[in-house]
Amino acid sequence: MHRKLQLALWEAGCVVFVAVAGSILHFAFELSEFWTPLALVAAVNESAWEHSKIYFWPGVVYALVQYTYTREVANNYWFGKALASTVTPLSIFIIYYSYMALIGLLDTKASLQVMLSIMLIGIVIGQLVSYLVLSEEPVRVELRRLALPLYAILIVMYSSLTFFPPRIFLFENFFCYQYTGDYGILPDYTPYRVFTRQGDPTPAGGVNYCAKVDAGGEGD
Repeated sequence: MHRKLQLALWEAGCVVFVAVAGSILHFAFELSEFWTPLALVAAVNESAWEHSKIYFWPGVVYALVQYTYTREVANNYWFGKALASTVTPLSIFIIYYSYMALIGLLDTKASLQVMLSIMLIGIVIGQLVSYLVLSEEPVRVELRRLALPLYAILIVMYSSLTFFPPRIFLFENFFCYQYTGDYGILPDYTPYRVFTRQGDPTPAGGVNYCAKVDAGGEGD
């Protein structure tokens, strides 16, 4: 198989894997009944930061697996993967906040479908960067050496900032398209549950719960 096609297929597979794994990690904390150790990799609130975290860790796992199969045909491997891990969240943040600014100007409401598309586009952009770097000729050693510090910074940030979040908008819980003033692991998840549990005082059930609230359901 031609090396560029092989790399392209692997990067396409990464998009699928990261999107699916990230979707699972979006709900994993609630499904675990808010088991604190799982907060290291799973989303603990609806902030932009937590949504980028759930795509970072699957990307790292996939990169480790892919290395085993493509290290002989890929150039600049870890540099490309580190760039992808950096570009993905930056792309998500830029597109997401641009979209939020746009709907503010238009005085309309956010769309769940658009939100999901933004996340997917961010992953695609990251893996496109990875493909371009891996399929090109070897870059300077100085650039390849940036892979380790880039990964180190990202791992430290994604391992710690959920537990010690800065009090800025990037880390603020954004539930039903409204900031709640909460950061990191929340003191009470009862109003924010997605999955129905017996005895819940608030409605739940489904990722589009906010649409039900806006339509005048029990959550009003």
